[in-house]
Amino acid sequence: MAFSERVTRLKSSLIREILAAAQRPEVMSFAGGLPAQEMLPRVEWDALPVNLGQYGTSEGEPELREAIAAQARALGVECDASQVLVTAGSQQALDLAAKLYIDQDTQVLLEGPSYLAALQSFQFFGADCLTVPLTAEGMDIEALRQCLETNKPAFAYLIPTFQNPSGVRYTEACRDQVAALMDEFSVTLIEDEPYRELIFDDAPATPIVSRLKRTSWIYTGTVSKTLLPGLRVGYLIASLDLYPYLLRLKQAADLHTNRIGQWQALQWVGTPRYQAHIQELRNFYRARRDAFQAALVRHFGELADWNQPQGGLFFWLTLRQPIDTRLLLEPALAQDVAFMPGEPFFSDPEGNLGRLRLNFSHVAPERVDEGLSRLASVIKAAQAL
Repeated sequence: MAFSERVTRLKSSLIREILAAAQRPEVMSFAGGLPAQEMLPRVEWDALPVNLGQYGTSEGEPELREAIAAQARALGVECDASQVLVTAGSQQALDLAAKLYIDQDTQVLLEGPSYLAALQSFQFFGADCLTVPLTAEGMDIEALRQCLETNKPAFAYLIPTFQNPSGVRYTEACRDQVAALMDEFSVTLIEDEPYRELIFDDAPATPIVSRLKRTSWIYTGTVSKTLLPGLRVGYLIASLDLYPYLLRLKQAADLHTNRIGQWQALQWVGTPRYQAHIQELRNFYRARRDAFQAALVRHFGELADWNQPQGGLFFWLTLRQPIDTRLLLEPALAQDVAFMPGEPFFSDPEGNLGRLRLNFSHVAPERVDEGLSRLASVIKAAQAL
C-alpha cells in the first residue's frame, strides 16, 4: 500500500497496550493516570439544551471559553476568551501544535523524561527531540542554556506543575529562569498543565507563560483529571500570533469539539461546587499518596530512590540496580500487577534504563501493599538473573 512516509514512524501506545492487558478485575494496575473511580462526579443531563445536538463552532462554546479564560487570568495568564480553543482533551492541543511547527528533523525541546504521548506525537511528525534533564527544582537551567546556545528548537514543551512522569514541580525561581531563556532565544513555549489542580502541599506555582515578555506561547489544560476523562474536553490558550493558525488546523481536523461534553464541563468550571469538588479530590488523593509512600518504603526502600510528589498522580522510581523495566511487564502481569516502564518516557530509551512510573490514585489502599510487594518480588527476581 502507498502510505505516507510518516506512517513508518507510527508507534502503538505502550500505555494503552498495558491498560488493555490489565482489564482483568484481579489486576492491580499502577500503570495509567486513571482518576479514582469513586471520585468521578455524578452528572445530570435533564437540563441539556436540545440545540447542543447540532454542529458547533470550531472554537468551542462561548460560555465555556469565557470560564476558561477567567480561570487562566486568575492564575496570572493575560488572555481573553478569543484566545481559547476547546479541544478533544489536551492531547489534541499537542497534536495541533505538532502540525503547526514540525517538519522532518525539526528540533523540539523536551524535559528528560517527558510525557510519553507527547513524545510519540512529536516523533510521528518527524521531530528531532532534544532533551534537558530535570532536577528536583525543575529543568537543569545550565543544561537548558547550553542546549539553546547550540540548537534552534521550534518550541519547548514543558509540564512544570507535577510533571508527568517525574512528579517534579518547578520552583518559582526555575520558572523565572526558564521564561527568561525562552524570551532570550525566541523559543515558543508550550506549557501543559493537566495536574495543576491536584496539589497536596501548598506552594506557589504561577504558570511560566505568565512570565513571558516577548516570545509566543501555548498553554493547555483539561478537565480529565478533575471531572470526567470520558468527556474528552480540554483546551489551549494561545498568544495572538498563533491562535488563527491553530484554529484553522482544528477546523481541518474535526470541525468542532463534543458540544454535549462541553456543556457538562460548563456546569462545573468556575463554580463553587467545582472548587468544593477539587478540595475533596485533593484530600482523597493526598491520603492515597501517603498510603502509597508508606507501602513504597516497606517494599522498595532498598530497591529504588524516589521523591514524594507534592501533587499529581504519580511516583517516579529509579532502581539502584538498573535493568530494562520493559522486560518486567510480562512477569508482573503474570502476578496480576501492571506498571509503566520508565524507558519510553525518554527520546533515548536504551540510554535511560531502570525507572518506573507508578500511579497511586486508582488502586484501593487495601490492595496497594500486596501489589507493591508482588512488583518488588518481580524486580528482585529479574535483578538476580
